[in-house]
Amino acid sequence: MKTNIEDIDKLIKETLTQEEAKFYEELNEQNLFQMVGGLYHGKLKWIMIMVNIVMVGMFGCVIYCAIQFFETDVTNELIKWAVLGAFCMMSVGMLKMFAWMQMDKNGVIRELKRLELQVSILSSKLSN
Repeated sequence: MKTNIEDIDKLIKETLTQEEAKFYEELNEQNLFQMVGGLYHGKLKWIMIMVNIVMVGMFGCVIYCAIQFFETDVTNELIKWAVLGAFCMMSVGMLKMFAWMQMDKNGVIRELKRLELQVSILSSKLSN
């Protein structure tokens, strides 16, 4: 299966102009670090920075709640620190899930651009 994909990619690159080939190369698969870096480009850059600041704050709150939980002997305080710690932990998880969904969205957009490029190449060949 991989050879078929490589053959198709090679065929597409041969039919592209130099500018189109450069654009096509930018749409290749990214590794994890490139995907994370891609979160800080574009219109939602400021939201991702805010999400990370809040995430670090919430994680600090989890650590503080854990320390307070283990230092107290009063049952009501144990419950209070455990609930607050669990809430902060869930908040961190939800913020991480938001970031992963943004990375997935960027991947889908990249694949759609590749598909659009392939369709435009095919339509230009058919019209000639």
